Amino acid sequence: MTTARAHAKINLTLVVGPERSDGRHEVVTLLQRIGLHDDVSLDAADELVVDGFAHDTIVRGALESLARAARVEPRWRVRIEKRIPVAAGLGGGSADAAAALLLTNAALAAPLSPGDLHHLAAGVGADVPFFLGAGTQLATGDGTELQPVELPLDYHVVLLIPHGVTKASTAAVYERFDARDGEVGFAERADALRRALGRVHAAPDLALLPANDLASSPIAQELSASGAFRADVSGAGPTVYALFEHEVDAARAASTFSRQGVMFVTQPVASRGLPGVAR
Repeated sequence: MTTARAHAKINLTLVVGPERSDGRHEVVTLLQRIGLHDDVSLDAADELVVDGFAHDTIVRGALESLARAARVEPRWRVRIEKRIPVAAGLGGGSADAAAALLLTNAALAAPLSPGDLHHLAAGVGADVPFFLGAGTQLATGDGTELQPVELPLDYHVVLLIPHGVTKASTAAVYERFDARDGEVGFAERADALRRALGRVHAAPDLALLPANDLASSPIAQELSASGAFRADVSGAGPTVYALFEHEVDAARAASTFSRQGVMFVTQPVASRGLPGVAR
């Protein structure tokens, strides 16, 4: 059996533009992997089986695509131990799919090249290629064009998933964005993001990044008032994240806001959960 950690992500900023001809939207977003993670394990099997998450489609779809590309039968059993909340804007499904792809590709007699695996992952979902790599990355185009970015990682992350909030589908969130002509000024906002990124030298400088174009929350404003140097919604929501310089302040905020939702306190991580052998 081989195993890998599938880390969640937050969007430290998300600028969204017009819909593309392929149905996706132009984006410029800064993706940061965090410590909250699922565990994914792989074994040989007589057929493709995905255990641990009954509603999975993305891991199965990713491995079926890999089997076709590698011209092999998909005879694998994948086990997912879920910790990342589902449909929370944290990329849990994409992270699981990427971990499963890395594990399975490594087990092939003739593994796909990194470029071919990236191309395959991009067809599975826009966030999946990010989870194949490591470090903070600036994603552009449809979100699959990635550029490594060096940013400070000496801060603490509070995640709050509000009680009573049911996430709309990502498609519905983008439809609302289009209906309000949210793409207007995309080029200017994208340029402002890049300028702000060039001014980030210490963790609190992340406050210079523009806010999420897709979603907002009054809870983010409350977390900022509690001492976070940055607070925003991750991706299409509903998770709100807040960044703190000191662990004690993050823990205090998590306690203060615990009645408003499910809370996690974690940190950014630089590396992906590399595949290993379970003993």
